Amino acid sequence: MALALCLLLDPRSDRLVRTLWRALEDEGVPTLLTHTHGRHVPHLSYAVLLACDPGAVRSAVDGLRDAGPVEVAVQGTVVFPRGRAALAGSTSAGLAVRQAAAVEALHATGATIHRHYEPGHWLPHVSATTGVAGVRLPDVVEAVSDRLPLILRCDRAALIDTTDGTTWELPGVP
Repeated sequence: MALALCLLLDPRSDRLVRTLWRALEDEGVPTLLTHTHGRHVPHLSYAVLLACDPGAVRSAVDGLRDAGPVEVAVQGTVVFPRGRAALAGSTSAGLAVRQAAAVEALHATGATIHRHYEPGHWLPHVSATTGVAGVRLPDVVEAVSDRLPLILRCDRAALIDTTDGTTWELPGVP
């Protein structure tokens, strides 16, 4: 089991990201619509766990303080290794504090967090592509840029098993 603690998007924001995914897929650019199990949802990950006790993690995240919905301003595109590109979100001080508190609670369970999700190294993003060829990256950047500026509202949170898409919604938004 590979778990991620994610913020989920409100219906309007979800629709905007899915519309981007569909447009990219129509151009032959792979997105989360067709990646692996096909049950991916638009999300912003607070943490990706490499090793954990799932029960302890579920208990810890259920106990996180509900800080309410949060908006993330998308300023452009970020490109990660292996052809992954994403909507680059802003890191407000409040969002950074929320993410750090969530990671601290996960560490307290003994979970191992992927290094890119450690506080101070985390870059808020919403995935746009998976494994796109480098020569297609300008198409992705153009598709994202055509939709900017963009404000995404995160109004729910969940633990997601990234291997099969199983989702456990949290009682609040950490």
